Amino acid sequence: MRDKLKAVLFDFGGVFTDSPFHAFSAYGTRIGATEEQVSDIVFGGYERDSDHPWHRVERGEIALEEAREQIMALGREQGLDVDIWEVFMAMSENGGGLREELVAYVKQIRGAGLATAIITNNVVEFREHWRGMLPVDELFDFVVDSSEVGLRKPNPAIFRKALEIGGLSADEVLFLDDHAGNIAAARALEITSILVDGDGAKTVADLQSILRLA
Repeated sequence: MRDKLKAVLFDFGGVFTDSPFHAFSAYGTRIGATEEQVSDIVFGGYERDSDHPWHRVERGEIALEEAREQIMALGREQGLDVDIWEVFMAMSENGGGLREELVAYVKQIRGAGLATAIITNNVVEFREHWRGMLPVDELFDFVVDSSEVGLRKPNPAIFRKALEIGGLSADEVLFLDDHAGNIAAARALEITSILVDGDGAKTVADLQSILRLA
């Protein structure tokens, strides 16, 4: 694997930052909903790509405020008062900061001659914020942002787009993501993938076990 590897592709949220999704439980309790209900209403099931308003805003098809209104309507259908601004506030309060040890290791990856890139499901209105959290242009050769390319994970087309941009084949790439559905989609294309399920130190250790950088 290491001999053929030319690039490492990273998700952003939940990889370079702590996953904030455990905040759903506390928010759900406050509004009388389960964690699963909040996740389904707000994000429409992150293991699939559909016409849910959150999926549409991540593909850049609608504005964030329009998505908010539609998501609030979905909540009302279940007798719940769900506001994504409150959800995001709860996620921000519980999401933690940047995983600096992983940022440092990306610099080592690049120093070893491997390309690096980000494949992120994101929103136009969040672009300035997340890009301001780390030196994107210094760390990555390219970024595939769902709201820019009109494709989102786990649609295999977004992985093919990344391979096309990087001039890469699937067996030359290592991919990291914190959602099992995205990992499954990448592996279906025969992209070697790591499910991020711990902190930054564990993620670096998982990478080291494969990359074995000098």
